Parts: sequence; C-alpha cells; structure tokens
Amino acid sequence: MDLIEAVSIRRIPTDFDRWDDVLALIMRAFASMDDVIDPPSSAHLLTADTLRDKARRETGFVALRGDRIVGCVFALEKVTEFYVGKLAVPSDCQGQGIGRRLMQAVEDLARGRGKAAIELQTRIELTANHAAFARLGFRETGRTAHDGYARPTSITMRKALP
Repeated sequence: MDLIEAVSIRRIPTDFDRWDDVLALIMRAFASMDDVIDPPSSAHLLTADTLRDKARRETGFVALRGDRIVGCVFALEKVTEFYVGKLAVPSDCQGQGIGRRLMQAVEDLARGRGKAAIELQTRIELTANHAAFARLGFRETGRTAHDGYARPTSITMRKALP
C-alpha cells in the first residue's frame, strides 16, 4: 500500500483525548527551528491543555497512519478567511504529501464556509517553508515584526480560493 494512501485526515472531534500526542508531534516537528528562528517559536508555550483550548476556538485536523498521529493543523475562522497555524508533520513523514492533504482539508473547510482565502504566517528564516507554501498556491502579502523587534520576523502568505 502506498504510504500516502495509508494516511487518513480527520477533523479533531470534541471528545478527542490525545492532546499529549499532538503536543509531542508539534514539538518534534518544530524542533529543527530552535537554532534557526528568532524569536523562539510560540510552540514552546503550548501544553496539552492549551491545545485543547485552541481546538475549542479553532478547527483542528489530524493525519493518522493507523493509530499514529503523523500530522496536524489548526484553522481559525475570520471574517473573510481562515488563518492556518501549527501545521506540523514530523521529519520522518515529510515529503509524503501529508502537509498538502492537511492544507487541502483547511481549504475545503474554508470553501464550505464561503471564505475567499486562507492565510498563514511563516518565519523569515524558514525559506524552505516559503517555497513549500508557494508550491501550494500561497503568495506573500506582507511582513511583520514580533513585539520588541525592529526587523520583520514573519512573512504573511495568502491563498485565494476560487
């Protein structure tokens, strides 16, 4: 069986109880950024409880291969778009289309709710991420700085939904 076929994308249900697994996944997936980005990732502020709270305010999706969580993403509904955050796929599962399928789930959600676009932010230093999001149809729309920084630290990218 093809590896990508063995992965299912599921919306996180209200009775989801594997927040420690999602937290561990995010921490593993974001670990490579630790010595690259400044300021440090907000992922370091997450706990199982804050993820549970995030899922109450946002729509979350997990990618499952059997019982293993191999990806996640969260989408916050705004007036004209969904804001995408905490897209995470562990390094041993990258390059298999899991991130693309998670983003497709967000696009489908946004279209179903009549939104014009999906939007995200990625750090200035993560040029491979900029290219990956561009391949998914995202375009840079702005640059912002975290509090206390005079230089831009993040790139805002947007994908219009036809």
